[in-house]
Amino acid sequence: MKRRKKIYLYMTAALILLYFGLVSLLYFSEYSSGSAMIRTFGDAVWYSLVTLTTVGYGDLTPVTPLGYAVGVVFLLLSAGIMMTLFGAVISFVTSEGLPLLLLGLQRKKDWYYFADYGPESYTLAANIYKEDPNTVIIFGEKREDQMEFPDYPCLFISVSPSRIVACKKNKGKKCRVFLMKENDIGVNSRAVDLYRLPVEVYARTTNGQDHVSGNINFFHSYDCCARQYWRSKPLCSHEDTIIIIGFGNYGRCILERAILINIISADQHVAYHIFGDPRRFLAMHSHLRETFSVGAVSDTIDSLIFHDDAWETYHELLERADRIIICPDDEPEGWNIFWRLNRYYRIRGQIDLHSSRKAPGVSYFGTNEEIYTPNQIMRTGLNKAAIMINELFRSSVSYPTYSWEELDDLHRESKIAAADHILMKIRVLLKDETITELTSGTVEKAYRTYCETKTDKSMQDMYRRLDHMRWLRFYTFYNWSYGPARDDAARQHPMFCPYAELTEEQKRERDAAWELLGSISSAL
Repeated sequence: MKRRKKIYLYMTAALILLYFGLVSLLYFSEYSSGSAMIRTFGDAVWYSLVTLTTVGYGDLTPVTPLGYAVGVVFLLLSAGIMMTLFGAVISFVTSEGLPLLLLGLQRKKDWYYFADYGPESYTLAANIYKEDPNTVIIFGEKREDQMEFPDYPCLFISVSPSRIVACKKNKGKKCRVFLMKENDIGVNSRAVDLYRLPVEVYARTTNGQDHVSGNINFFHSYDCCARQYWRSKPLCSHEDTIIIIGFGNYGRCILERAILINIISADQHVAYHIFGDPRRFLAMHSHLRETFSVGAVSDTIDSLIFHDDAWETYHELLERADRIIICPDDEPEGWNIFWRLNRYYRIRGQIDLHSSRKAPGVSYFGTNEEIYTPNQIMRTGLNKAAIMINELFRSSVSYPTYSWEELDDLHRESKIAAADHILMKIRVLLKDETITELTSGTVEKAYRTYCETKTDKSMQDMYRRLDHMRWLRFYTFYNWSYGPARDDAARQHPMFCPYAELTEEQKRERDAAWELLGSISSAL
């Protein structure tokens, strides 16, 4: 870049010297002639300007042979200048010049910059624009001819994120950068390079941390799909047998979400039957046996049963299952399983099929329209609720605690998991399993019910017991265990015990997640 600037500087200096050299030569060749019309240096400059711009007033003309020669040079240069100017205008309009100019006029709006243009970027940008039409959508990669043109206003500018940020000039509202290609080495390494910029960066990945530094956030499409699945199709009280066919990325994330949020009763005993290779999963989450029955169905707690052999041999299990979730990473294989189940088996429960496209007549989940939403990718509502929970928790205990900014990633995720469980709490409070969305009416009604019923000691204990179950599941999922004192490095906590053994203060800590309903009701 520095070398290019030097070349431009040298070329500009050379052109200026050439111009003044020609004007000086014209002046010295004309001023001494008796019939000369160009008698001053100013006359020479004026003649050069009207000639180079092809205006040609004719009020001044050279009369000497050398003056004619310089005039011819100016005439030839005028044609070159006009062609250069015409080319510059065309280049400005067809390249990034005009879009950047238009972009600069909208600095007071929110900017959303997508480094590439694909189905995921297209869908997320459409959902962002639907929520807030007063935004600027920017794609940093040219649209291919075979791809559909967006039906919302946007700009295609093939420049780097840093160039966009420089154009924003830190004015107006926020600028967010999205890297939507699922490529850890390529895309996400580019995201990490943006940590110096005053922007929020969201990069799609298949593994790694959700949060890297102050402005870098990774998101997982599989986890977004699992969160959306259990939100739109929550666990119901009558379900005690759930089958998951396919234990790749989608199946693993769906089971993880079920472990963390599917707590609706202190007496529940849901058996999850998973068809797929569990070795890595069980090795990574070695403490799950403390809160689940692993390998055998239990009548008192939830069970995780992994099957290595083919699902096709389990006729009786398939026929009595309350829910069958088909979610192999290979989508065509999922459709193949779906058709075989419907053709050869007597299924009484619900079959949910992972499909990236809408499928009329089929209970599907995981379409791009459902996954790539601002709340799923940026987790704005979820993070806000998690921050509220942390503040409520801090105000309910007597010992020092951390603010949201001071929490590490694990403990932030703990609060996010508590916020994720809010929908389940509302369904429990209102005894209505048809609720799948948070609305101001339902949240307010649920909070009012909570306030009215928590005065009953048995009901209050039930609420606290449920959240203690959820808390235990979260920390056993991340391999914590009992210790006489909290030790984050050793992953030990004194609250790893049955609810009845908690102190009164520890029991009160569980109220924060329920009290959150009041804050959410006010916010909505």
